[in-house]
Amino acid sequence: MGLLLSALQSCLSPELCRPLLVFNGWGLLVLRVVVAAVFFIHGWPKFKDLKTNSQNFSMMGFAPGWFWGTTVALVEFLGSLLLLAGLGVQLIGLVLAIEMAVSTIWRKRQGHSFMGGYEFDLLLLAAGLVLATSGGGALVLGF
Repeated sequence: MGLLLSALQSCLSPELCRPLLVFNGWGLLVLRVVVAAVFFIHGWPKFKDLKTNSQNFSMMGFAPGWFWGTTVALVEFLGSLLLLAGLGVQLIGLVLAIEMAVSTIWRKRQGHSFMGGYEFDLLLLAAGLVLATSGGGALVLGF
């Protein structure tokens, strides 16, 4: 047991992980591209059919539905394109994190459980906060 614990401690040593920090910009790039892809595939259907999306938001209790439905569609679709390009990453990350916080709270109030309910929303909330606080990593075109 002592040998196993010793091996585990050496693997978790900060000295062992420090060289990996050289790649943190590339890790943020991967996060940025994946988050952009997720919001693109969820935002595009909302963006291309704003009327139905507005009705859906009204039925979920977000009034006025036309305002919130259109806002979310624009944030998700255009925000994903900006993230992919590396433009306004910190601002877009913050806005997406706020959207996901609202979504998580709404799901909790609807009685959804963590697994199969709002865990994906929390993951996107965390990813948005990482992008908001750390930036977009490598290959960004703007701020």
